[in-house]
This record gives sequence, structure tokens and C-alpha cells, in this order.
Amino acid sequence: MPSEMLQTGPLKRGLKNRHIQLIALGGAIGTGLFLGSAGVMASAGPSMILGYAIGGFIAFLIMRQLGEMIVEEPVAGSFSHFAHAYWGPFAGFLSGWNYWVLYVLVGMAELTAVGKYVQYWWPEIPTWVTAAAFFVLINAINLTNVRVFGEAEFWFSIIKVAAIVGMILLGCYLLFSGAGGEQATVSNLWSHGGFFPNGVSGLVMMMAIIMFSFGGLELVGITAAEADQPKTVIPKAINQVVYRILIFYIGALTVLLSLHPWDDLVATLTAGGDSYGSSPFVQIFSLIGSDTAAHLLNFVVLTAALSVYNSGVYCNSRMLYGLAEQGNAPKQLLKVDKRGVPVLAIAISALFTLICVVINYLVPKSALELLMSLVVAALVINWAMISLAHIKFRKAMQAKGVEPSFKAFWFPFANYLCLAFVLFILGVMLFIPGIRLSVFAIPFWLLFIWGCYQIRQRRLAN
Repeated sequence: MPSEMLQTGPLKRGLKNRHIQLIALGGAIGTGLFLGSAGVMASAGPSMILGYAIGGFIAFLIMRQLGEMIVEEPVAGSFSHFAHAYWGPFAGFLSGWNYWVLYVLVGMAELTAVGKYVQYWWPEIPTWVTAAAFFVLINAINLTNVRVFGEAEFWFSIIKVAAIVGMILLGCYLLFSGAGGEQATVSNLWSHGGFFPNGVSGLVMMMAIIMFSFGGLELVGITAAEADQPKTVIPKAINQVVYRILIFYIGALTVLLSLHPWDDLVATLTAGGDSYGSSPFVQIFSLIGSDTAAHLLNFVVLTAALSVYNSGVYCNSRMLYGLAEQGNAPKQLLKVDKRGVPVLAIAISALFTLICVVINYLVPKSALELLMSLVVAALVINWAMISLAHIKFRKAMQAKGVEPSFKAFWFPFANYLCLAFVLFILGVMLFIPGIRLSVFAIPFWLLFIWGCYQIRQRRLAN
């Protein structure tokens, strides 16, 4: 698009309450649950239910911390804004650019997952071809206007929610009516090697992959600048996170693991030599002879991945816009078209996400695990910075005599608990050969960002 057709201007507040609620919901349901759970199941067995409960609890605490800040100051690029305003310029710079990289990586992982889901129907289509096709489609949706993005995400999420609720109800019917066969019994949760078939360590070693599942919850913070009534809508969306985790993670996994012996399901999932080759949610219905349900669920998990990528494209462009507002990114990124869409910010994010197609071309079988580990490395930095920025935010509010209207739980104990959990996750990742490299990359990433920040400071000084 010619630059003369763009102008510096505000984002449009075009997201309604129903959009925000479903965006928050959509961020919690994606590849981490539908595909990442395959690798978790192989190591943790039924104890994965406990792992998702622990990860979800920590995620909810962090969401409340973020929510307190957003309700007081609903702005674009929220994480970066709070780090910048209450911690310092470098913290804002690091937080913003780290989150942008995080969602570029999330976009790559979701596009990779889309390729794997399509292979359920057409195994001959390479993952990189599917990734490229949907890359074009989703970016086109985001280049229209924010209302179209909101509508697309609304319907993507409706499909996901309806399908998971339907799967839980169908699973319960199969379990308790006897229609699922002799192997469908709740005792599957403990009768095949116990609840911890590989010991507690089997679960602990998978906590990093479980963390990947909760990486989209903070997206509701990015929507604040384009929400009609952020002070009403944001608290409602955040408080509902706990119910979503209970229903969509704990409920769905409990039913899934009860329908068929988990070890038999794992053997089927890994038969092709790829731990993340297909979704356990789809395979379970194939195993119990319900092919129609399996095909429907494969369509659902495909839309789920597209939904998260759709949210990622939106999120990245708004984070770049917020960074430009702070002076931490080129001012050209503040340019929007006549519909209020930050076109340049979307284009730059898309350019980097295209690397996904190359990765899938070069290493199709290990692409997803590599990308998930890099996402978690960026995510732990993000979560740590939210908790630390919230501590400084609350102290600043107390100094001003301001009482936040939407308080986080158990301040400051919960903040330190979340920070300890983040360190624990990093420690676990060091013991996993496949993803250890992403932990070693963190110091180099932080040094790179520090170097970029110093270059920016010198330019400002001149």
C-alpha cells in the first residue's frame, strides 16, 4: 500500500463486549491443548490433568495482575506500557519487543499445527504448503478492519467452544451409557500404571510444554485500546479464565483419558515417529470407532489453530503500534489506513512469521517442538515482567493514594509465587535435551535487546 494512503492516527475502538469475551476465550484454546497434549501424555500419563490445573492456576494469578493494571490504564501495547511507565525505559523496550517475538513464534507454531491437521485428511500435502496458504488468508483478514478481525475471532471461538462442550457431552455419554465399549471407563485414569505412570518426574518434565498452552491468555490485555468499555469488559473476561481452564482443560482431558487406555493412545499417536504428529482429541474418536466425530474434531482443531494465529497477527501489530507510541519502534509504525488498521505493523510481523514456512520445509518433523520451546522461553520472560511490573505499579498507586478498582489476588505473595514458578520452568527445561537450547538462548536474546536499546539511546542523544 502506498505510504501516502496511510496517516498517523489512533486505533479504532471497534471491539464489542462479545468480541473481547470470545478473544479471551480463544486465547485459552489452541495448539497447546489440542496437539501439545500428545507429547505431555506420553511422559505424564493421566497426571497431565494435575499439570494443566497447576499451570492454569499460575496463569490466572498473572492475568489478575495484568488485569489490575489494564483496568486503570487501558492502552495499546499494555505489557510494554506498564513496564515502561512503572519500571523504566529499558524494561518497556524489552517487554514490548519480547512479546512481539513471542507472538511471531506462536504464529509459526500455530501455522505448523495447521499443516499437521490438514495431513490427517491429505498426508501427501507438506506442512509448509498449508502454512503458506493460511498465512496469506489470515493476514488478509487482519488487513480489513478491527471489526472484521473481531468477527472472525468470534466465530472461530464459537466453533471451538461448541466443539469442546460437544466432545465432553459425547464423551460422557460414551462413558456412562456403555456405548464407548468395555475400554471406556473412568478407571483408565489410574489402572494403566497409576495416575503417575512415570513418577512425579514424568509430570515435572512436561510442565514447560503445558505452559505453552496458556501462552495466549494475556491477549485480552492487547485488546484494551480497542475495547468499547474496557473498565467493564476486561474484568469480566479475566475472571472467566478460571472457569475456562476448569472446563476446557481439566474437563476435556479427564473425559479424553477416560475413554481409552492412555498408553494405547500414545502408541497410536507416536507410530509415525513424531510425538506431535496428530491430535489425541481426534485419534481417540478414531480408536473407539467414531470416525464422523474424529473428522469433525479435526476440523475444529484446525480452526482453533487458525484462531490463535488470527489473534497473533492482531496482537503483534498492536504491540508494534504501542512500541512506536513510546518511541521504542520507528514512528512509521504509527501509520494507519482510513479504517484505522496499522498496515505497516501487520506487514512487518508477517514478514518475520514467514520464517515458519522455511522451518517446516527444512525440519518438518521437529518444527513444532522447536517452536513450542522457543515460545515458552519468551513466555517466561513475559510472565516474569508482568509480575514485576505489577509490583512496581501497585507501589506507585499506593504512593498516589489510589485504590485499584480491580485488584489482583494476594499481593505481593502471588507475584513472588509466579516468579518462583517461572524459574522452576526454566530449570525443568534445562533437563530436556530437545528444548534445552531455548533456555541457553535467553541470555543472548536479552543481550541483543540491550544492545538494540543502547543504539536507540545513542541516536536519541544525537
